[in-house]
Amino acid sequence: MPVPSLNDGDYVCHGVTWAAGAPRLLLAPLPGGPLVPMPLMNRRLGYRACGTGRWCTGRYRFVNTVAVEAVACPDRARVEKGAQCAGCCGRDDFRLAHQFHQGGNAPQALIQYMAQPHWLYLATFADGTTKVGTAAEPRKRSRLDEQGALFATYLTSASDGRAVRLLEDTLTRRIKVPQTVRAATKLRALADLRDVATARTAHERHVARAAAALTEMGIDTVLDPWTPPTEGDHLRQHGTGRVLYPHDPREGDHGLTPLSCIGSQILATLDGDGDGDVYLLDLGVLKGHRITLGPFHSPRTAVQPQLF
Repeated sequence: MPVPSLNDGDYVCHGVTWAAGAPRLLLAPLPGGPLVPMPLMNRRLGYRACGTGRWCTGRYRFVNTVAVEAVACPDRARVEKGAQCAGCCGRDDFRLAHQFHQGGNAPQALIQYMAQPHWLYLATFADGTTKVGTAAEPRKRSRLDEQGALFATYLTSASDGRAVRLLEDTLTRRIKVPQTVRAATKLRALADLRDVATARTAHERHVARAAAALTEMGIDTVLDPWTPPTEGDHLRQHGTGRVLYPHDPREGDHGLTPLSCIGSQILATLDGDGDGDVYLLDLGVLKGHRITLGPFHSPRTAVQPQLF
């Protein structure tokens, strides 16, 4: 299926996706039309953010028994809380995936999806914080690419989604690792990155503890390291000078050229020539916001870069 064209104009932002193997900003054109993935790397992103309110980011639908895809809200509805309008929430069978292992009724499509193999992983971020997570087989790679981690390891595979989520809960209890890490924590850790040794050591320690716990439970481990995407190489270099972007990406005008990307966090220049200061920001905060693509520019701010 051909990718729809992307032109200057108004969109609802659905955040950053790695589903195609590279970071793209997923956009729902206004007033209607299918979602458009906008490539991010080494190309200028100019936009104006409306700065007020949030809009529905649609739903997920099953395209077969093993895969899901994002669908834009047909009404581009405004939402007062949460990420979905009532219509999209009611039609989103995948919303129950995170509670699937706790029992209760589930749509047949979700039951079939959860019946496929799943992976259990540990991901460690720039400050050494580590989380446990799961990914369905078709999402084994992209799920970790979108996390924003420096290091990650697939611990073991499970026959289905219910089994892997029970393992996830068990590891959380046994080795005291969370299942979520706040996006602001990931961004701040990248801004403060001085070397990768702290994160590497923390990751190796947690993987050893997780492997020991799984072995005690009679679970076979694979301990397969995740290979980070090359798009994040520049950000992972602790000698790279960078400062936090001094403007709120959800308000006003912005003109950025991403040079590196980890998860939804990007390192970007404002002028695009690669010789000026580089700024760190999280494009994930745009999810649910309306933006206008066009020849917009970020306000100029004198900021002294941090040198690592």
